[in-house]
Parts: sequence; structure tokens; C-alpha cells
Amino acid sequence: MADPRPTVVHVITRLDLGGAQENTLDTCRLLDRTRFRVALLAGPEGRLDSAAARIPDLDLRLVPDLVREIEPRRDLRALRLLRDHLRELGQDGAPLIVHTHSSKAGILGRLAAHAARARFVVHTIHGFAHPALARRWQRGLAILAERLVARRTSRFVAVSRADVEEGLRLRLFRAADVELIRSGFDVAAFAEPGLERRAARLALGVESDAPLIGMVACLKPQKDPLAFLRAARLVLNERDDARFLIAGDGELRTEVEKLGDRLGLGPALMLLGWREDVPRILRALDLFALTSRWEGLPRALVQAMAAGVPVVACSAGGIGEVVKDGLTGRLVAPGDHRALAARVRELLEDRAGAARLAAAARERVAGEFDVRRMIEGLERLYLRLLAG
Repeated sequence: MADPRPTVVHVITRLDLGGAQENTLDTCRLLDRTRFRVALLAGPEGRLDSAAARIPDLDLRLVPDLVREIEPRRDLRALRLLRDHLRELGQDGAPLIVHTHSSKAGILGRLAAHAARARFVVHTIHGFAHPALARRWQRGLAILAERLVARRTSRFVAVSRADVEEGLRLRLFRAADVELIRSGFDVAAFAEPGLERRAARLALGVESDAPLIGMVACLKPQKDPLAFLRAARLVLNERDDARFLIAGDGELRTEVEKLGDRLGLGPALMLLGWREDVPRILRALDLFALTSRWEGLPRALVQAMAAGVPVVACSAGGIGEVVKDGLTGRLVAPGDHRALAARVRELLEDRAGAARLAAAARERVAGEFDVRRMIEGLERLYLRLLAG
């Protein structure tokens, strides 16, 4: 007897460590298997491939040529492969819901869903890609592609109100076609990591009383890690006992290392590379800083707030929806490393004030970003589509 459950197929590029990828894997892991079959189409050679392979009852298919970079020949091959996989997944006649994530996989995945005649197509916006493009014509082409595939989309999901507003401004959808569903995570794992602060700091080789400021982010232009280093230099000019760390890696690694040397940061800066023990790292911090130039709504920032770490961040994208300046953290303009350094110094000097911000921040995110709330929102969305 044929399985009557609808199949939800998630599509994303390579499963590197990042908010969109973790969001997708959490969804694949927690969707109710009594209601849905679940499949995942992703690019190969991601750091989270093994984590995806361990998810029970997940039809995982790694798709060669599904890469984040724009490479027309590989993109065409990836498009054909995605189409073929979707046709195979839908061949038993049960309803098929294709759920794409982020810009590149969102465009190819939705084109493939149209070619495979999938009836239901959902797209989650984890921030937009066009701000990353250097030339005006490239940004225009990216927006044109988004508008083209938007016509083939049943429903949009946004992780921040800022992305809803940007999508409306770009005329990608109407207000009735988009839902705000926050990118949830296991809040309890960050609020109570089961590790003493002293042990977490010793594991990083940090003295018990040294101020430790950290950022969890990939090293790419969007996150502007060079601004974090410049702010660190200014803080060190007045607090030579301060220490800084970045957990993450990426295309700017070499530039970050060179700038760290030029600024004379030396042992005050730790570049940890990719890390999967983020709750442990947050437990060690005195402050969390984020220097993003554009964003959807970064999970690492919300995780720091859930962990009770005071935050200083740039007011990019949806960050201002959770970080209210002077109430749940401190905000500065994107690119203003001097203001960032000043806010860091203020909070290091005013520990009681920093603790008040952290307590208010933890309360702000506790319920809204719970992973179960995210899953319930997505399941309601899928069931509404199926109902008609």
C-alpha cells in the first residue's frame, strides 16, 4: 500500500556551520513523521553532512554542483539533478512540498520544483544575497531572478521583520503571502549549558579574570570581521588585559590573520576556526560582539542572549528587533568600529549595567526562539497548504 503522507523536501546549498543550515537540519530532525515524510537535497562536502546523515527517517541526497558560488555550467547541472530528484520523490502520487532556503538554493530549487510540477513551494528567507554583490548590475540581476521565482512560490517564510519589509519593498510578495517564523533552537542548551564558567575559560586558555569578548560568525564580508579586529585594537589601547576570540572560518581568514598581525593583536586574539561547542564558548565570554553589515536575524546573536551574555551589535537587518539599545544590549551603526569599541569599554567598566542588559535579553528571547515553536509554525503552514 502506498504511503499517503506528504513529502516535505528541503533544498539548501552546502551544509556548512551557519544559521540557515542549522535551522534546516533542526526542521528535518523534528518534523512530525506521523504526518510527513522528510527529504533533504543539499550540496556536497559540508561540515554538517554527517549530522544530517544521522537524522532518523531522513531521505538525504547530496547533489553535486549545488554550490553557493554562481557558476553557470554547474548551476545548470545542479538544476537538472534537483528536478530529477524531485520527480522521483513525487512519483508515488502523494503530495510534495518543496521548501527551499536562502538565495542560491532558493532560486535553483524553485525552478526545479516548477520543472518537476511540484504543487506546493515554500521559501525561507534567511537574509537576502543581493547586498553582498559588488556591482549594481549584479544586484539588479539577483533581484530580477528573485522576482522570477517568486511567481512560482506558494508561501514565503521570513526569520525577521526586516526581511518581510525588504521583500515587500522589492515586490517579491504581498503581505498576505509571507509569514514570520523565527529561527528557533534549543534555548535550554544555551541557558543551562551544564558547564562552569571557569572550566569553559580554562578550556580556551583564558585567565579567570581577563575580560573576554567574542564573536561567533563565519569570516565573510557580511559579518565584517575586520571591523571586530579594529574595535579590539581600540579596546586594548585602554584595557591591555582584554582578550578576543572569533569562532568561525571562511573566505576572509587570511585577511583577518594579516590585519591581526598589523594591528599587533598577538596573543590577545584567538581565531578558533569552526566550532560545534558554541554553548561552551558563550559560557566563557564576558561580552558578545557582532559586526554584521547586513543580516536576516543571526542565530548566534540570539543564542548569546539566551546564554545571558551581554551583547554589542551593529544595527543590521533584523538585529534591532531583539537588541533594543540600552534595554537588551547596545547597538551601533554597521561599519562603525569606533562606536563598537566604545560600547564594549563601557560595558566592561559597568558590570552591573551589563548584567541588567543580559537578564533583559535572556527574557526577551526565551519563548519566541524556542525550536518547538518554529516547528509548530512550519507544520501549521504545510497543513494549510495541503488543505487548499
